[in-house]
Amino acid sequence: MDVAANRLRNWRSLLEQARAAVGQASPILSTGHLTRINGLVMEASGLKLPMGSTCRVLPLGGAPVEAEVVGFSGEKLFLMPSDDIYGLSPGAVVQAVEQPVAPLRVGRATPLLRRAMDRSKKAPVGESLLGRVLDGVGRPLDGKGPLAPEAQRSLQSRPYNPMRRAPIERVLDVGVRAINGMLTVGQGQRMGLFAGSGVGKSMLLGMMARYTSAEIIVVGLIGERGREVKEFIEQILGEEGLARAVVVAAPADTGPLMRLQGAAYATTLAEYFRDQGRQVLLIMDSLTRYAMAQREIALAIGEPPATRGYPPSVFARLPQLVERAGNGPVGGGSITAFYTVLVEGDDQQDPIADAARAILDGHVVLTRALGDAGHYPAIDIEQSISRAMVNLITPGHLELIRRFKVLFSRYQRARDLITVGAYVPGSDPVLDEAVRLYPAMETFLQQKFDTSARFGDSVAGLQALFEQTDLDAKSPLAAQ
Repeated sequence: MDVAANRLRNWRSLLEQARAAVGQASPILSTGHLTRINGLVMEASGLKLPMGSTCRVLPLGGAPVEAEVVGFSGEKLFLMPSDDIYGLSPGAVVQAVEQPVAPLRVGRATPLLRRAMDRSKKAPVGESLLGRVLDGVGRPLDGKGPLAPEAQRSLQSRPYNPMRRAPIERVLDVGVRAINGMLTVGQGQRMGLFAGSGVGKSMLLGMMARYTSAEIIVVGLIGERGREVKEFIEQILGEEGLARAVVVAAPADTGPLMRLQGAAYATTLAEYFRDQGRQVLLIMDSLTRYAMAQREIALAIGEPPATRGYPPSVFARLPQLVERAGNGPVGGGSITAFYTVLVEGDDQQDPIADAARAILDGHVVLTRALGDAGHYPAIDIEQSISRAMVNLITPGHLELIRRFKVLFSRYQRARDLITVGAYVPGSDPVLDEAVRLYPAMETFLQQKFDTSARFGDSVAGLQALFEQTDLDAKSPLAAQ
């Protein structure tokens, strides 16, 4: 009996040792070979990997090239490189990259299975990244030394269950009078900044980043000019803004995969801070460049174009990215997001602009006419809207906004008549009031770049604009 018990104990000891060894062992990485490079896409055979897996192509000489699985056809995998492909040759070894993950003790084989199956790209996150400038996969660009991240997170995640999200109930002060007073934004809201090139989108984003009441700022500079990265950080964001911000830069000269990963990484960082219960402002410049990067990849692997050269996958990826922002569970953190949308040729019916309007919680339109006239920020109040504003402000504030828009719109419609002197004062009482108040309304909507307008001051300024008219009891709108 004792002999049998000793044998059983020995077998159990050996089994436990084997389990420990298996749990610590790295799985054999599968390899294949590069068979073709066609434009932006590489083809590999001998590998069977899921979509989104990370690979490493090993040239005969030089540094390895990282790539991601973006499609497959039969036994062939389509890979999109994130680095330059110079030096690659036919037959180069393609190796699957294993990403380290913390073992989850769901079952005995869980650590091994998790490491073997989880091949999605991960990037560093954590409080120590504040004040740093990183590329699309978390590598430092600022020369401040290596990172010391608290954790690693996958670049891809699923949005919250909509029934678990907290409603948008609290105002987020962005420090811009026209937005605070007329287009009030709530914590967890997703807004679009629609404008053509050179109208002042980056400057407006910089103002919000410097003066917002949010605790953490995550800035994604996706597909913009490389020189603008340093200018945005040093001249627009400034030291004060950078101290509580993380900047992710994937300029226009990087590959389309890096631009996609840059947008996903910026969102992942914002999600991390939201999960810590923080109030986050996510600024992404621009959503259009993200869509263009997806278009490049989709067309390269043979997806047919649909709307103005954009394949259907572009319009599927946009909501997947945007829906990751927003509020977390009740009592948790939030991500308030501003996405710039480049309107090609100032056409507000551009397919990306039209798709973005449908999935965002409001839009701020900047027009070239206002910018050319020296009106800064060049926000067109008539075309802009905040869909969550009604639930955020008081009835009195909402009435002030209504009166402002009625008078502002009435003046704009009669502007030509007033300019040439064809309008006769007294023929329209509402227009008379609009003419009298228009200089003050125009001044209210303008703001210098280096000044901040708090939410309370913005509402007080809007109220003061109408006080004299109401005291005179001559306003035809005051009695309505």
